[in-house]
Amino acid sequence: MTPILAIVVPCYNESEVFPLCLRELSAVMAGMVGNGLIAGNSYLLFVDDGSKDDSWAQIEAACRGNGHVQGLKLSRNKGHQLALLAGLAAADADIIVSIDADLQDDISVIPDMVKAYLAGSDIVYGVRGSRDADSGFKRVTAEGFYKVMGLMGVQQVFNHADFRLLSRRACAALLSYREQNIYLRGLVPLIGFTSSCVYYDRAERAAGESKYPLKKMIALALEGITSLTVTPLRIIATLGLSISALSMVATVYSIVMKYTGKTVEGWTSVMIAIFFMGGVQMLSLGIIGEYVGKIYMETKGRPKFFVEKHVGSLRDAS
Repeated sequence: MTPILAIVVPCYNESEVFPLCLRELSAVMAGMVGNGLIAGNSYLLFVDDGSKDDSWAQIEAACRGNGHVQGLKLSRNKGHQLALLAGLAAADADIIVSIDADLQDDISVIPDMVKAYLAGSDIVYGVRGSRDADSGFKRVTAEGFYKVMGLMGVQQVFNHADFRLLSRRACAALLSYREQNIYLRGLVPLIGFTSSCVYYDRAERAAGESKYPLKKMIALALEGITSLTVTPLRIIATLGLSISALSMVATVYSIVMKYTGKTVEGWTSVMIAIFFMGGVQMLSLGIIGEYVGKIYMETKGRPKFFVEKHVGSLRDAS
């Protein structure tokens, strides 16, 4: 059977780019329907993540004017990952493609994703083959982000963000994860179903400002590392063992020097040791505290988000 496709688009203050995003995605979807690649009742689902501009007003207007557009409004801003998760939970389709509203991901490869699904892939990753459109700083920090995550033990596809296709069963498997701290790029590979990749060149943002400056990129990395791996805790244990070994060597050396009468009085080495150990201890406590905080939030079991409105869906028509 021809699959029903839902394209989920998280939106936060995307007033400038929304008209272009709607037009371009609608054209791609119409082309696939015309070619018989997807069913005629496929649709776009825009998720408003508590925008402060008129993004939601534009989404509602699009829903009134187009039968293939739906809108989901969260009660407040919850961040990109949870907004995307809300869209995945609300989408009722055979295949679901997630993409950001800034159109930096190449929407022309969406048909290739659908073809990969029809060939047997439950998960199809959109992978950036080139970042020539990015500034040098953005390119270095972005690629460094993936490398650091890999070193920390987080399994993810290099240069893949959140542009991907999920089959219905892959989406259901992803939604079965119940943790509060969500990092989708690391969770999706854990599903383990058949996967493939499509490659594209990253374009410049169509309009508006980037929602992932360096500060948020660092925060996302910390979220991913602390929610998916215990490598930092093992680094602390290794560091503690190494310092203990060095301390034993230093102790033996000090005893030998004392009995040979070759000790040199001074406070420099003592102060260096104090500051060094103090820094290591504070850093270690900070990392452990981050994990304890994650445990604290998990034990609360709070709802991840609340949906304020869902317009353009079948439930509204009934």
